Amino acid sequence: MNVDALMDRALALAARARGCTSPNPMVGALVVRDGRVVGEGFHHQAGQPHAEPNAIAMAGDCRNATLFVTLEPCAHTGRTPPCSDAVIRAGFKRVVVAQLDPNPQVAGRGRDALTAAGIAVDVGVREAEARELNAFFNTWIVRRRPFLTLKLATSLDGRIAAGNGRSQWITGSTARSRVHALRAEHDAVMVGGGTARADNPRLTPRGLVRHELPPLTPTDRVVVASRFQLSAEANVLKAAEGAGRTFIVGATEPPASLLKALEPTGGDAWNLPAQGGSLEVDLRATLDRLGRLPNPVTSVLVEGGGQLAGSLLRQGLVDRLILHQAPVIIGADGLPAFGPLGLDAPADGPRLDIVSTRRLGADLEIVAVPDTSLAADEEAPCSLV
Repeated sequence: MNVDALMDRALALAARARGCTSPNPMVGALVVRDGRVVGEGFHHQAGQPHAEPNAIAMAGDCRNATLFVTLEPCAHTGRTPPCSDAVIRAGFKRVVVAQLDPNPQVAGRGRDALTAAGIAVDVGVREAEARELNAFFNTWIVRRRPFLTLKLATSLDGRIAAGNGRSQWITGSTARSRVHALRAEHDAVMVGGGTARADNPRLTPRGLVRHELPPLTPTDRVVVASRFQLSAEANVLKAAEGAGRTFIVGATEPPASLLKALEPTGGDAWNLPAQGGSLEVDLRATLDRLGRLPNPVTSVLVEGGGQLAGSLLRQGLVDRLILHQAPVIIGADGLPAFGPLGLDAPADGPRLDIVSTRRLGADLEIVAVPDTSLAADEEAPCSLV
């Protein structure tokens, strides 16, 4: 058997539920007997059966078979029974695991239970790919804050809007379709108050075509506005298909009219000033609170503006940058992609590693991740009006 190819198939199965399983991870499983795949399964949604029992049900007789699974079988009872027990009862002789589960309730216990039952366990096949697949889950479990993707649409000269604040549309339809897919993959979409007022966005995924796939989880909406300067008629406060809760974060007491407008969304307005009582939003505290909600936010897609983008980058809160660059020049009177970073020299700027580049119609998509060898300033707050 080509174990790498089989695990790739399991990873592809897991990815079919992208945007559907939060706060659970995406997991895929294969049952292989006599050199043939006889069962496949993936986790569809939180609260539903996990990948392993789905694959076992399709395979039927699993005695002396091999199970390929992208994440260590769970060994605790949550909304579903432990998958390690189901694997042991099925009679597998071998289990191949891509990644051990970072969840402290599992963290090797599933592997140990299988080994104690006499099942051979191999760990680490396509581990890097498995970790990338569940980057949202892994970050939330370990840090208890959401994975943060910063997405910006810029001109070739690094501008996100004209001088009057208008940004629609810098990029073309292909890039905009990509953004809707990104919204669907993340638990929440975040913008600054200036962007919310200038563009009045809905911040919902739209125009997606999905055949025979699990339903997407609703997308929450988050607006960071220091003084809660947001109209009660703003689109982010209105019910919309695919929309979840709306949270408005500021550094003063929210007006009663805004609290009332938020009630139908199931969201809230949070007064989260930075230490010292200044009118600045503590972005780290904002992410921590989102990640610790009873129905937690495990991933956030930030779509601007420049002040918010600069503050997040300066504070070391960006886990991934996606830049959509259009072949247009806006000029020095346009709004820059990033607010002030307080640099004395170019070498002092945050360094990123480019992961990939590709064309999106006439535009270019650049995906980069921060260079983790550089220390982040975790204290600098963000002022958004």
